[in-house]
Amino acid sequence: MKKLVLLGVLMLVAGLVFGQPPQPQKKTFTAKTAGKVRAAPSPPPLRRENTEGSLARAARGGNPFQLLNPKAPAVYGRAEDNVFLDPDTGKWKGFRLLTINF
Repeated sequence: MKKLVLLGVLMLVAGLVFGQPPQPQKKTFTAKTAGKVRAAPSPPPLRRENTEGSLARAARGGNPFQLLNPKAPAVYGRAEDNVFLDPDTGKWKGFRLLTINF
């Protein structure tokens, strides 16, 4: 038991020691056109409709503990969005942690 705890502590320390420091912000490139300087166009935003579930919603931001709160405000979504329902009985069968739509 002591060896297992020691191994866990060593792995934690090694992860902290060999972790990379945060990278500085990169500058945007500019292009000259007819004597004027314009910033390069930004890429279009990524679509986020391809993932659903409790983990995906918690990763998008907000307060993830409100996903567990049955009396949470409507902005956090409905409980039915993250639960598999049995079509015959209407009772829940399981939770949707992560769903990827193609």
